[in-house]
Formats: sequence, structure tokens, C-alpha cells
Amino acid sequence: MPNQRDIVLIPVPFTDLTSTKRRPVIVISNDAYNHTTEDMVVVAMTSNPADVPHSFRIAPRDLESGKLNRPSKVRVDKIFALSQSIAVKIFGKVKQAILDKIGGKLGELLSSK
Repeated sequence: MPNQRDIVLIPVPFTDLTSTKRRPVIVISNDAYNHTTEDMVVVAMTSNPADVPHSFRIAPRDLESGKLNRPSKVRVDKIFALSQSIAVKIFGKVKQAILDKIGGKLGELLSSK
């Protein structure tokens, strides 16, 4: 069962919902939610280096455990609520500071400013 801050490999749907591709995501829903429902809320990670709004770089030093195979970015604008049963594997965990940064970026995304 994934916990908050875990990096999980899952089949992520394309925005047009026509197919999926295995991608890493970060679990942002808290453990109470994750342990009492069959779902988890996640944000996407990508190896695409393009600068896009509501994203930030993540490096190996940002992990509490596990490793990144390549430089990555967190895409806070790509949020999914998915069944925990589709998780292929857990391969790392981000530090609390990264979850805090995700929360800040979500606040910016939802702001009316």
C-alpha cells in the first residue's frame, strides 16, 4: 500500500484517455486517506526538461529513500486520483520539503490571482 511521499510507478492515462503509459508519480494524499480508501491522490513526474508553469525540478538529494534514474520534474498541474491496486511498484520516497513545495505550487495553481 503506497504511503504519502512515495514515488510509485503506475499506468498514467493520457489527457485524452485513449491509452496509458507507465510513469512515476508522487503520492500526495495522506496516510489516513490511503489506508481507509482504495484510492490515492498523486502528482505526475516527468523526465521532460521543458520549463512549464506549476512544475519544478527534483534531484536525487530530494529523496529520503530510493533513487532517480534520470533528472526529473514534478508536474503539480497533473493531478490524478487512482486506485492503489494499479501501482506497479514503489521505488522511492521524497523528503517532506518536496511535499511542502508541491503544496505551495498547488496553492499557486488554485489561486485566483
